[in-house]
Amino acid sequence: MMNPGSNELIDQLVDDLAPVRPIRTIHGILLTVSAVLVTLLLVEWFEGLRREIFSGSASDFFFITNGMLAVLGSAAALAVVRMVNPRVGNGHDGARWSAVMLALLPLTAVLMLGLGGLRSEFQDNQAGLACLAAGTGFGLVTAGTLVFWLRWGAPVSLNAAGLLTGIAAGAIGSFASGIACPLETVGHLGLWHVAPVVVSAIIGRLVIPPLVRW
Repeated sequence: MMNPGSNELIDQLVDDLAPVRPIRTIHGILLTVSAVLVTLLLVEWFEGLRREIFSGSASDFFFITNGMLAVLGSAAALAVVRMVNPRVGNGHDGARWSAVMLALLPLTAVLMLGLGGLRSEFQDNQAGLACLAAGTGFGLVTAGTLVFWLRWGAPVSLNAAGLLTGIAAGAIGSFASGIACPLETVGHLGLWHVAPVVVSAIIGRLVIPPLVRW
């Protein structure tokens, strides 16, 4: 039996308790969707989205690249959203397989361009560097949103959270800015539009874990 002192201590602890609003996955999804819409609005404001893509006039590789970026960004963001409620079975297979599929794009570009084409692609390519900067920069909206969401919950694997947040940010940022890009070559799309994902993933892995530590 508990002595009166223990009962008094328990009563004091209970008195300090306050109701906590439950964290629901749907709230994180809606928050992420809002971030994507804001990103698209920013791209429209600063660069202007390509209107002709809605008539299907862009190249097949253009749609494939941006479609893969959208799928990867969605899968990685969903994995991050689910991480605020740590539980058994929180796998990241969707993001993992989407990343493997996206990796085929730069591989295709390398095979099609060859050494000479690669050299030309990386020599003073202002358009490529601009797309790299745009994809990474516009991805900050998603990154900030997901960091806010992670700080609201209790993620266990902070390194994975940082990496997946960076991947989601880079993929969504590159997808949004890619809709405004007029270039459709295999080398440009396969290299420069995938590069923001890699850069953002590295930054996310290094920078984000200390921001969400609890």
